[in-house]
Amino acid sequence: MDSPSSIPSPFASIAIEQQFTDDRGYHKDTVVSAIVEQFIDRSRLGMAKYGTTLDRDDLDIIDWIEHSKQEAMDFVLYLERLKRECQRRFPQPK
Repeated sequence: MDSPSSIPSPFASIAIEQQFTDDRGYHKDTVVSAIVEQFIDRSRLGMAKYGTTLDRDDLDIIDWIEHSKQEAMDFVLYLERLKRECQRRFPQPK
């Protein structure tokens, strides 16, 4: 069981959030802000392309695993492509 001191206070998260946002509510970390904006843009694109959100309930767990696996495979392909580009641009002495 959690001790009272280990249970986060909702006020603690508000105080922490205030440290990282400016007076307009924008996140001070521009990297975080850029990624959040990219997630929002990607969600909009997905809704436009597929007409649904990730809240959809027409897929079972195996379908979600398969989608995730395909995304991971694409990611590995992109990494390999980038690796080859780096090797071509910046050859390492042997």
